[in-house]
Amino acid sequence: MQTREHARWPWLLGAVVLIGAGVWLFRPQGAQAPATVAAKGEAAPTLTNTPPAPAPAAAPAIAHPIAPDAAADAAIPALGSSDGAVLSALAGVVGDDGALAILLRDHLVQRLVVMVDNLPQRSIAPRALAYRPLQDTLATATGDDQVQVLDTAANARRYAPFVRAFVQADASALAGAYRRFYPLFQQAYVEVGPPQGYFNDRLVTVIDHLLQTPVPRQPLAVVPGANGKLRFADPSLESLSVGQKAVLRLAPEQAEAVKQQLRAFRAAITGA
Repeated sequence: MQTREHARWPWLLGAVVLIGAGVWLFRPQGAQAPATVAAKGEAAPTLTNTPPAPAPAAAPAIAHPIAPDAAADAAIPALGSSDGAVLSALAGVVGDDGALAILLRDHLVQRLVVMVDNLPQRSIAPRALAYRPLQDTLATATGDDQVQVLDTAANARRYAPFVRAFVQADASALAGAYRRFYPLFQQAYVEVGPPQGYFNDRLVTVIDHLLQTPVPRQPLAVVPGANGKLRFADPSLESLSVGQKAVLRLAPEQAEAVKQQLRAFRAAITGA
């Protein structure tokens, strides 16, 4: 007997690197307060006993700089009008419009940046995702001792189009598209993250985190959780990040193929 739950993560891994790399993500930037000017005839205010301003913090060292791509188009669009160009470049690399259909098409770079940044967290707000959840469901089956487990074969069929599009894409071409649009990713990261942060370093850190996802040796038992959602019965698995849980939900051969592509893309954007 099978039971099913809405799946939220089938595209999560593919979206991270298919674009080369993401509402709350558009939190307003603090408007700079206008300077106070003394009225004509008034003396400028005098501050006394003002402590010296602290020295500005040094910018963190960049571990994985993105070298300029000599073949890149120098006239990339502004971040606010980049959706069409980024989607076109992505479609050219992936070659499968169907696999891209669930991506949210507005503010795509910003969405991907926020989603990537949140993958190592224990939870992620749905509005921080860069895709529409699939309409079908996560399949489970009854395993030994009447324990409910993930139905690996059924879920593998659901994820197959997205995994196939991701792992068959040329990692070098993905890296080339990423380098071309990197100024937009960096701008979006600074706008919603640390002012001196470097997005490529964050992306490499997230990829390394996903590559550390444990490999299950037996069917994954699940139990009912809050709001009718399933959770892993093993507390050590349930405590994993949302990104690592996304890898766990893949069939073992799919997870390994995704990891291999992540390694290839990491090498392409770091030169290592």
